[in-house]
Amino acid sequence: MSVAAAGASLRAAIHAALIADAPLTALLGGPKIYDEPPRGADCPYVTLGETRISDFSTGSEAGAEHQLTLHAWSRHGGHKEAHMIAGALLQALDDAPLTLAGHRLVNFRFALADVRREPDGRTYHALVRFRAVTEPQDE
Repeated sequence: MSVAAAGASLRAAIHAALIADAPLTALLGGPKIYDEPPRGADCPYVTLGETRISDFSTGSEAGAEHQLTLHAWSRHGGHKEAHMIAGALLQALDDAPLTLAGHRLVNFRFALADVRREPDGRTYHALVRFRAVTEPQDE
């Protein structure tokens, strides 16, 4: 399978893990984890954001490194709510044993978080980045 397929499989596994995480869905008021939020989506919610995939092969084994950004959006709960959601994302995903279709997850680790107020002055935005390494699954 291709590196792009590994990235798609990783995103699907992350989405499934977040939807199933009770503390996170409680903070969000439901399973509001989106690739693309519906028009007029009520805050708070989480979106799966940018992914950067690079070759992480060794001399004998194929591999890929994935850097994935999750975005948490808060309006009424402000800075505190954005921090709480970022923390819930970290708890749900750091070193999670995700199962990928066609690939093996070597590791999945938290990289950094950044919480800021958006230019509208009302919305807080948490960016939570993770790093993963995958290998093709033996057929």
